[in-house]
Amino acid sequence: MTEEARTTSRQSIILAGALSLFVFAVYYVSNPQPGAYYDYTLRIASVMLDGKLGLETQPPDWLNEMIPHDGKYYSAFPLGSVLTMMPLAVLQKLHLIKEFPGTFLAALLAALTTLLGFLLTSHYSDNPWRRSLLALFPALATWMWPNLAFAGAWHIALGVAVTAQLAALYFTLVNPYPFWAGFFFALAFGNRTEILLLAPVIFYLLYKTCQEKQETPPSLLNIADRFVAAPMALGVATLLYNYARFGSPFDFGYARIPGVLEEPWYQHGIFSIYAIKGNIQAMLLETWNRVPEFPHLVPTGFGGSILLSCPFLVLLFRHGTTDAKLIWLAWGAIAVLTLVLWLHGNPGGWQISYRYAMVLLPWMLVILSQNSPKKVTPLEILLFLLSVTINAFSTWLFLRTNYINAFYQ
Repeated sequence: MTEEARTTSRQSIILAGALSLFVFAVYYVSNPQPGAYYDYTLRIASVMLDGKLGLETQPPDWLNEMIPHDGKYYSAFPLGSVLTMMPLAVLQKLHLIKEFPGTFLAALLAALTTLLGFLLTSHYSDNPWRRSLLALFPALATWMWPNLAFAGAWHIALGVAVTAQLAALYFTLVNPYPFWAGFFFALAFGNRTEILLLAPVIFYLLYKTCQEKQETPPSLLNIADRFVAAPMALGVATLLYNYARFGSPFDFGYARIPGVLEEPWYQHGIFSIYAIKGNIQAMLLETWNRVPEFPHLVPTGFGGSILLSCPFLVLLFRHGTTDAKLIWLAWGAIAVLTLVLWLHGNPGGWQISYRYAMVLLPWMLVILSQNSPKKVTPLEILLFLLSVTINAFSTWLFLRTNYINAFYQ
């Protein structure tokens, strides 16, 4: 490596670190609440360290999604989400932490998302301004900010799914390592099960990158062995976990949440084609509400077009790419995930914009990295700043005002 290359590498490391620290700080101060209330997954991880799968005492009333069954209380979160909390459960057992550090976790995940976004864009650009803008896009210019910063167990699971997908894509497209690509892919679908459907896309891209980048690429079977190790282990463990709790490997427990099937959006089941219309409305068509007092326009609190939340997304439809096949595969991944999200009866409950669409952001970043010009354009800067402003306002309204309480009065 030449001295110039080493200097450029050092500058990139410093810039990536600075951007990540900045995002961490922004998220950490976004939510003045401790973020310790909705700790479903940490509670289950903690009792698992004692050899139990559920709580033996009734949880607080605000944890109303715990599942009473055979004298115990279980979580509807998949095993992957619980295992993600195991390091924190160990720290809790050692009395190094007392409560679920939701706010800290949200800030850490946002910082890691920014760092991984910066690393991923190295495959497409060496322009520091371009890489910085794209790296900051998921965490600050989208609905991810107000939703992840809320810092409940649901939001943390989504944040882990976003971060882990970016890590899997980095070890797939930039620095191909089959085991680590599979490990982070498992971490992603362990927190959001629908991501499992993207296994063929990830594996194809991994195989293609290994063939292109490595002087002596491993065989297809060798790549597959290393890639599937972690996903297979987690998949089998999840089926056993479900069976041990509910007597069926395919029963994740969601339908067992007290009263959930009585809710109007589940009248046709947890997943139904009848849910598509409501999800399309929540994700793409829902506008903000007009109110007579300041600030005059506010999000509904139960959805909102992701295009209104992030005008920067219009650049997804820009022409021009160095790898058309990758663009189409990314759009295919977005289509598969979106269809599953649209089939889910509940569009997401209380949220800013459509929080489930956070899982699409890694693939949107791939598309934006591919179709962007070498230098940042004035239009991109304008759309980026507008998107950041919208989500900064939403975060302030959502987390630092009485908006939630006033809505329910």
